[in-house]
Amino acid sequence: MKDSLKGRSLLTLKDYTKDEIRYILDTAHKLKADRKAGINNEIFKGKTLAMIFEKPSTRTRCAFETSFGEEGGHPVFLSLNDIQLGKKETVEDTARVLGRMFDAIEFRGFKQETVDTLAKYSGVPVFNGLTDLYHPTQILADLMTIEEQLGSLENKTMAYVGDGRNNMAHSLIIGCAKMGVNITVICPESLTPLQDVVDYSNQVAKESGSIITITDSMNSGLKGVDIIYTDVWVSMGEEEKSKERVDLLTPYQINNSALELTNNPNVIFMHCLPAVRGMEVTHEVLEGDRSVVWDEAENRKHSIKAVMSVLI
Repeated sequence: MKDSLKGRSLLTLKDYTKDEIRYILDTAHKLKADRKAGINNEIFKGKTLAMIFEKPSTRTRCAFETSFGEEGGHPVFLSLNDIQLGKKETVEDTARVLGRMFDAIEFRGFKQETVDTLAKYSGVPVFNGLTDLYHPTQILADLMTIEEQLGSLENKTMAYVGDGRNNMAHSLIIGCAKMGVNITVICPESLTPLQDVVDYSNQVAKESGSIITITDSMNSGLKGVDIIYTDVWVSMGEEEKSKERVDLLTPYQINNSALELTNNPNVIFMHCLPAVRGMEVTHEVLEGDRSVVWDEAENRKHSIKAVMSVLI
């Protein structure tokens, strides 16, 4: 399995089979255990990683930088103030230059086209740390966290609540469909996921046994779920739509009443963070005993380390 993964990029989980994702998750669990035991494998000794950030980040930057550095590699942070990406220099030219100097490239930004172009022209593995369309490394951390908390992914049901057409909703639908997790997206009709993502995932779900449901009903959508997941109501770059989104999504807030609608005392709450307390989730839920968001945040590091270890 590892030989078939070496040298590939991670741009979207669409490009990976269930078995390949399983291998990455198994690697992540092992690397986390090694880290807790004080074992340093020096996986990236003598390697270099270019980290390009159009959008600011806490978890993504820290996960890539610390996991690469603590295993002997040298990560280099590059903001748009540091390089000429898309300004004086085309993305293609930047890709060619960085590919000659680095063993891999991470990109976090706006257009999916940018990370796709970096992968096409650099000649080295490229990792999507977030675009407006997909956030694959977050989903790997989420799946890892579900396995830690609930024992397995099989026969589990997730409800994603809120903005159904953002990168998290799209990536969760794809990841759940690949791995056989049932997913219900609960959102206003005007914020439903892209139809091509739903169509693709429904085809994948035929093999995995996953059931994908789209609804605007909190009552029916939350009943019996094992995981409640939400994200910010206003994504980066959409700040001008803030009031509109708050008005539209206030009925979809995750609070104690929402937890009760699940009829599941063991339901877990997840959020990719950062969270706006009092908006998409209340302080009580985020800090409550059903919240696993801090484990989820930590697992960004271990799952990203796993991705890099098998692809570089």
